[in-house]
Amino acid sequence: MKDIVARHKAGLGGGICSICSAHPNVIRAVLRFEKYSDAVALIEATSNQVNQFGGYTGMVPRDFVDFVHQIAEEEGFPLERLVLGGDHLGPNCWQKESAEQAMLKSERLIEDYVRAGFSKIHLDASMSCADDPVPLPPMEVARRAARLAYIVERTATEEQKRQLCYVIGTEVPVPGGEKEAIESVHVTEVCDARSTIETHKQAFEEAGIYSALERVVGVVVQPAVEFDHSNVIHYRRENAQALSRFIEETPYLYEAHSTDYQTREHLQEMVEDHFAILKVGPWLTFAMREAIFALAEIEKQIVDPAKQSHLKEVINQVLLDNRQYWQDYYSQTYSHALVQLGYSLSDRIRYYWTDDKIESAIARMNDNLSACSIPLGLLSQYLPSQYKLVLTGQLEATPQEIILSKIEEVLAEYRFACEGQQVPVLSESA
Repeated sequence: MKDIVARHKAGLGGGICSICSAHPNVIRAVLRFEKYSDAVALIEATSNQVNQFGGYTGMVPRDFVDFVHQIAEEEGFPLERLVLGGDHLGPNCWQKESAEQAMLKSERLIEDYVRAGFSKIHLDASMSCADDPVPLPPMEVARRAARLAYIVERTATEEQKRQLCYVIGTEVPVPGGEKEAIESVHVTEVCDARSTIETHKQAFEEAGIYSALERVVGVVVQPAVEFDHSNVIHYRRENAQALSRFIEETPYLYEAHSTDYQTREHLQEMVEDHFAILKVGPWLTFAMREAIFALAEIEKQIVDPAKQSHLKEVINQVLLDNRQYWQDYYSQTYSHALVQLGYSLSDRIRYYWTDDKIESAIARMNDNLSACSIPLGLLSQYLPSQYKLVLTGQLEATPQEIILSKIEEVLAEYRFACEGQQVPVLSESA
């Protein structure tokens, strides 16, 4: 991470894609994609995915590390090129509790992340708790972030501290995605970015950990990119030039959240403008979902109805029976909700892939399709990019390889933006 900062300060540019996902297909695709490069694979767990109570994945921080390391071992990916990060580490999961209760849980959360071996820590104490004013004053945000950083500094070993880095900042998109349709997003004002840095400097000094500022590499700001269920707010570099010039005066870079669904040109412009850490999550599982749905349609065409997985019907049943992760985000009108459940860009279906019924249906679909040869015409109809790769012998026409290939399409967009070059998909580089 510090190398990327050094490159920008030397005028060389470049960036890194931060993978915010806990799905094994996404992680496997990332590690395969980066295996033949010399790049670092940066994979982050968010506080709602992974925490001391299990999060929505059921994993505590140590579990997540073991989970990623196991996939890395299976794929032959060198662990020295793997960086694990913790995203939105703070009171996010406990906003309905008092500030002190939420912060005590946040301290345990961040301690567990560090003990498990995470080295990139996003300190996010920006959200108001039950007894807080709204919004939370910037200085209080910084003091809470410093309180958490103190736990990190106390917990990390000297060896860990050589790799440890922080990202600070208060202007972050809502964790989990927008609840309403969005028309526009404002660019962070330079004065607010400067205030973020200055308040954190003061708070770190008050907490007796001023030297920890040397480990800060990034500041989260809003470059005016976001997405909702069906709209994408694209980067407009002309609106972010003042912000871009400001960071050049500091020892930091910007981290941009919610960069999903940006064009490769917009992603490249963001990297050039020092938004060098590009976070992506829902776009990756959205691509995976596209592949799975396409394969489900192919299954309907070539597998006996009595043997079919009826995957999409199973998914709809599970999501309608358990509305926990989407009811506050999607339409209350049934017909609209059904479309959003399957196709919303916010991709809240990603919270349900580990459901036993859905996992069983996917396994059955994969077995059905693996037992037969997928006709090229059907592949062309539903997965035209993968059809071309299969046709030229660059991709094996199995369900798992097709799914990974769809995820790689997104990864290739970020590689282009971060390195400024056309890159092959996995099967071309293997």
